Amino acid sequence: MADIVTNSKARRDYHILDTFEAGIVLKGTEVKALRAGKGQIRDAFARVDHNEVFLHNAHIDEYVFGNLQNHLPKAVRKLLLHRTEIRKLFELASVKGNALMPLSLYWKKGKVKVLLGVGKGKVEFDKRSDIKSRDADREAKRAIMHQLKGKQAK
Repeated sequence: MADIVTNSKARRDYHILDTFEAGIVLKGTEVKALRAGKGQIRDAFARVDHNEVFLHNAHIDEYVFGNLQNHLPKAVRKLLLHRTEIRKLFELASVKGNALMPLSLYWKKGKVKVLLGVGKGKVEFDKRSDIKSRDADREAKRAIMHQLKGKQAK
């Protein structure tokens, strides 16, 4: 599973409640642009419309060597999910405060897949506590490594 693009903003601003793997309908020039690493999903979101899921605001740069048939960078793209998964997504997304967002785009068996997350927005206090716990973990790892290096030197 090789990541093409990740959405760092999603995990920072939301508690991820559940994740779903979805296929995505792309044109040939979009796939070629993604192979070149020309994509961005930071501001993207997903929406369930008429029993189908669509990805909005995902930016895939135009393919440099494309012709008149090149794609639109911010086109709405259809996500491919099973009917039961779509129903579950609709139920989770209809709860107030929940949002559907792509966490990453990645390759799986030569196809582009989207890791779709259902998230509940974090408040400022939650963000601060996450930062504190991350810093504490980092300091603990440093202390352990410092002790290990000291024992190796003896």
